[in-house]
Amino acid sequence: MHTTVGEIDVAYNTLGEASGPPVVLISGLGAQLIAWDDAFCQQLVDRGLFVIRFDNRDVGLSSHLADRPTSDPSAETAGAAPAASYTLAQMAGDTAGLIDNLGLGSAHVVGISLGGMIAQILTIEHPERVRSLTSIMSTTGHNEVGQPTDAARALFLLPPVITREGAMDRAVLFNRIAASPAYPTEVTELRDRAARAFDRAFNPQGVARQLAAAITTPDRTEDLRRLDLPTLVIHGAEDPVIAVSGGQATAEAIPSGPPARGTLPRIPGSAGACPDPRRTRS
Repeated sequence: MHTTVGEIDVAYNTLGEASGPPVVLISGLGAQLIAWDDAFCQQLVDRGLFVIRFDNRDVGLSSHLADRPTSDPSAETAGAAPAASYTLAQMAGDTAGLIDNLGLGSAHVVGISLGGMIAQILTIEHPERVRSLTSIMSTTGHNEVGQPTDAARALFLLPPVITREGAMDRAVLFNRIAASPAYPTEVTELRDRAARAFDRAFNPQGVARQLAAAITTPDRTEDLRRLDLPTLVIHGAEDPVIAVSGGQATAEAIPSGPPARGTLPRIPGSAGACPDPRRTRS
């Protein structure tokens, strides 16, 4: 399904009964809505939740902003000033608009990696739209926390792939460097997921524009200190892409909030678990 938020066409899907508590899942850098595992989403649905997955701008079936400048990721990660086509605040606005267009009023918001940054900004700038915040393997934007290892940073310096086979190979390489050894994934599954994403939509320039938005976003620490809502921060102790210090800084900045508005049923055995644990080393 599609809805329009400003100039952006947002592709989304829903699972479960609309009468249940809504949960909006925000994907990470370059990740499409299908990156949220179907089985995980079904677990949420089985517990009465109304799940909304969507493609961020510049990925998947949402608007691709090909008319905007595309930065060189190697220059950005090397410390040069990137040219950002848009901001994470605008991406958070896309999410707020989706919540509005679906008539939800507000929702429990879950963001992973870049999606966690967007979720944080959504909560800061549109608090009336957020019932609770879950920030997974993300960071505050402070340049002294959440930094990648050299090996992980090198992944962002690689030239973008241009073929289906290349996308599958890149997924295996990324998994080898960034995935959790405690949650191994079969190579065939990695390649299948990458092929599915390539076939659905392929836009490496959009990933570069999203990365530029993340790099140019200012530190959110002081804004996070003013939040007043139920918040959960999840992070792997050995995450090489966004170091665990990013999650620790997020948790330390956000004060304890009141009980959640509406009840989120707990998934048995899920304490501290990530919906896609391949990047939560523990």
